[in-house]
Amino acid sequence: MTTIDHPATDELPRWSVADLYESFDSRSFQDAMDRASADATRLEALFDEHDIRATAPRPVTTADGAAADAAIVAINASREHMDRLEAYIYATTSTDSFNERAEGLLGEFTMAAMREKPLIARLAAWMASLGVDELSAVSHEVAEHRGTLDKLAARAEHQMSEVEEGLYAELVASGSGAWSQLHSVVTSQLTAEVAMPDGTRSTLPMAGVRGLATHADPAVRKAAYDAELAAWPTVAATCAAAMNGVKGEATVVNRRRGWNSPLDASLFGNSVSRATFEAMHDAVTESLPDFRQWMRTKARLHGHDGALPWWDLFAPLPFAPASISWDEGLSVVRTAFNSYSAPLGGLVDRAVDERWIDAGPRPGKGGGAFCMPFIDDRSLVFLNWSGSVDAAQTTAHELGHAYHNTQLAHRTPLQRAVPMALAETASIFCETLVVEEGLQRLEGRDRLALLDTDLQGSTQVVVDIRSRFLFETELFAKRQRRTVGATELNEMMLQAQADSYGDGLDQSTAHPYMWAVKPHYYGSHFYNWPYTYGLLFGLGLFAQYQADPDRFRAHYDDALSRAGMNTAEELGAVFGFDVTDGAFWLASLDVARERIRAYEQLAAEVV
Repeated sequence: MTTIDHPATDELPRWSVADLYESFDSRSFQDAMDRASADATRLEALFDEHDIRATAPRPVTTADGAAADAAIVAINASREHMDRLEAYIYATTSTDSFNERAEGLLGEFTMAAMREKPLIARLAAWMASLGVDELSAVSHEVAEHRGTLDKLAARAEHQMSEVEEGLYAELVASGSGAWSQLHSVVTSQLTAEVAMPDGTRSTLPMAGVRGLATHADPAVRKAAYDAELAAWPTVAATCAAAMNGVKGEATVVNRRRGWNSPLDASLFGNSVSRATFEAMHDAVTESLPDFRQWMRTKARLHGHDGALPWWDLFAPLPFAPASISWDEGLSVVRTAFNSYSAPLGGLVDRAVDERWIDAGPRPGKGGGAFCMPFIDDRSLVFLNWSGSVDAAQTTAHELGHAYHNTQLAHRTPLQRAVPMALAETASIFCETLVVEEGLQRLEGRDRLALLDTDLQGSTQVVVDIRSRFLFETELFAKRQRRTVGATELNEMMLQAQADSYGDGLDQSTAHPYMWAVKPHYYGSHFYNWPYTYGLLFGLGLFAQYQADPDRFRAHYDDALSRAGMNTAEELGAVFGFDVTDGAFWLASLDVARERIRAYEQLAAEVV
């Protein structure tokens, strides 16, 4: 009889947010929702009182300094409250999309939160008009927030008028925000019937079906793949409508804000220059043949003659352990983290003991994994534990984000707004710790199995994310002219996968619905390439750590705390990297290439 080696959902930890508010019905929560609206009203009044908006350039005064101080203090206080409130609500909506009360509260919260956006646009225009340098001479808060405010002032060049920015902020909740929420609800409630090899049938939430991609039995993996491709067409029209709504809105707004392309807006938002992006992109393109060769080697280990089928992209090697328990996975992560430092290792037990983690897949829970800040230096860690070594590495990745949050906790909300490309720094570093710790102690088939898991992840971040980048580039080009239907979205995705995976993937098994699978397309734009940046920057960091561990530890935590205040180039310089130089990215990719060579050698020796 076929078995699915997932622990029962009730055996895995679930997070708790009850120490913030008892429930949605509690007086404290109702007061918090009322405060969200009241804070927005007070901020609007404060900005009007001090006339914080675009103005003619003029010498700054002490009154300007006092106005800047008041505005920045008020924004930080409001965001502190709003961030906690959002995390509390999202802790329910992300794990139970059937909860209509929570979905309604999230909508109410979003409308209150959107009221800050036009005020930030006004602050950006005011800073640009008077000058951040000049204001920092008369304002303590401006001086403390220089990196953040320099970027904000630069943003003023790409803003609509005050009235237009205000109108857009009001419309987002019923525009792209509503489309994104629709995609989240529909896909989190999607189930599929998996026809097991033994003749039984199992109906699972989509996150559970996708988790079977790591199952030890190839017949189960193939059955899950078939079930997934049968299920996605049932919601494809809805997802396509959501995609067109989100990208259509972005196309209009980016044009009105004066961006030459959506990618330029994404690069600015991530504090990454075009030169840095191009250097990384060129290095990735050069590395594709190496990753394709790895896929063909992996295919041979699974008995395929030629390219790797899609359902075996995440397959454990035939001789790898069928599964690991939750406790075993945590032990792997804890051991690796302790090899770096006791505080990092202790974070694992804190996260478990203080109930930061929601681990198991279940109906109504979204797919994937993420980490979000919660209270003080605590985080909420969202997983879909599948019992694989890869799931353990995902756990390390998300706990790496949690560690980053502990280093950001003493910064103000404006200072700790970390762009995604830089937010991946600690997560990739922590994931690499797990891999390197295993490679140091394992030999033979066990070492090969670990390299297999690691290279699966690297291939996703380098090769698959390149396909997502190509897809989204083409999507934006077409969405400027017209809407794009589900069939055409499928064709675009298949072409992007062919261009990226090449002969490493059996193209007859490519996944046309990945545009519907990934929620990132619906919540932001060009969310994909920052993962590649994070991986390669993290590998560069790990190489520096290995070269001089004590020196690295001495400034690593402070550098993490500055990730919301520095550009990518400035953060790289802290570690002695020139990220505009293609040599840096090629050196990071050499780490992956060396692992591919080790994989191929071991495959020839032990199989």
